[in-house]
Amino acid sequence: MNLDGLFSQTTVTFSASFGSDSLRISNRPVTGPGLERVSRFLDLVRQLAGMNLRAEVDSENNFPSGAGIASSAAAFAALALAASRAAGIVLTQRELSRLARRGSGSACRSTPSGFVEWRVGETDEDSYAFSIAPPEHWDLVDCVAVVSAGHKKTGSTEGHALASTSPLQAARVADAPRRLDLCRRAILERDFDAFASIVELDSDMMHAVMMTSTPGLFYWQPASITVMEAVREWRGRGIPVCYTVDAGPNIHVICPREQVEGVERRVRELPGVQDVLVAGCGGPAHIIS
Repeated sequence: MNLDGLFSQTTVTFSASFGSDSLRISNRPVTGPGLERVSRFLDLVRQLAGMNLRAEVDSENNFPSGAGIASSAAAFAALALAASRAAGIVLTQRELSRLARRGSGSACRSTPSGFVEWRVGETDEDSYAFSIAPPEHWDLVDCVAVVSAGHKKTGSTEGHALASTSPLQAARVADAPRRLDLCRRAILERDFDAFASIVELDSDMMHAVMMTSTPGLFYWQPASITVMEAVREWRGRGIPVCYTVDAGPNIHVICPREQVEGVERRVRELPGVQDVLVAGCGGPAHIIS
């Protein structure tokens, strides 16, 4: 589910006058591994365009970066579109998704519109994301409970590399097609109970793998657990609401649009919640100027 109102805005300029690539995020220069990762991605764009110009990249988010709110996915989706257009390349939606995936796997899902599925692939050619339903198909809202806006110590890429050390990972992967089918069906049928059940199960399984990896990764904070327990209590009282958690401490609390006022208020009242970011289902990555 791509989000409307939470965004990464990126500008890319290629020029023969640049001696090297440069990167600024929220007007702060970035060097070291962050810049190196972006430069490697830009090399893919340069290869597609058949040129070798260096680039200046400016990017900003209107939500916390590196805090488990998919900032890398948004950033590389934006970078893929901005860099390819700046290099004079117009990509199809499938090609753009494939390119974004090379920067961050989840970024491939941030390029299409609305509710999105990442196709299981065996090669670069057949691993891409596509929209299974437009934003207006189901008016769901994500109330992101921010319990920590700080940058997490272990990034998603590093965490993914440790997943195979967990004794639970093989079972999680083997069961993935079943969970994907259940989630797809719940979205297409707008079945919130089924959606809540599979979304929370998938989230809990991912964190169980991280907790049982070597070394173990514990992204949840006390306030994270408080929010998750409250969400399940509210649903038990008949409120259509569920949670999912990315690789971080912040909780995505999802509900139908007609419930958002009450859900946002309840989330804000929970101890440890610093802020709530509210966003509906959004459109694709796009050029704004």
